[in-house]
Amino acid sequence: MSAAESPLFDAIVRIDRMPAAGRDLKVSLDEATRAALADQLKISAVDTFEATLMVAPLRGGLRAQGRLIADIVQPSVVTFEPVGQHIDEPIDRIFLPETGAHRPTPGSEVFVDLEDDDFPDHIDGPEVDLSALLIETLALAIDPYPRLPGEELDSLGIDADKQAS
Repeated sequence: MSAAESPLFDAIVRIDRMPAAGRDLKVSLDEATRAALADQLKISAVDTFEATLMVAPLRGGLRAQGRLIADIVQPSVVTFEPVGQHIDEPIDRIFLPETGAHRPTPGSEVFVDLEDDDFPDHIDGPEVDLSALLIETLALAIDPYPRLPGEELDSLGIDADKQAS
């Protein structure tokens, strides 16, 4: 998303106004916003979208923990019939300000530990827009090959080996 584009929904949290104990953030999308989200994700529909987050200050940034619950509809990869999917995903993400001390110099080597937990997201400024986090969480939970129970290419009478020749 470019800087000129506005987010689909408001989930902005200001770090400089965050209570020390943190605060709850609830996001519930209306029908028009769910339709725009479905269009953005290239699926048939987003029937429900509810997120509950506890956002707390952490080392100059913040930590967002909670849950995203959504119901989506997308076409089956076999018959193109609508397939529903219930999504219930935990969220735990850290956003920290980027410091100049951690920037590598040009030409230097950077060590990345692939066994380590997720790296924190870097922020610049006093605001964090959590809408991108919620959309990303939903997008990663979507079944890339949805099918109705019992659907297979064989049930359509198509011989995949014959079609390949």
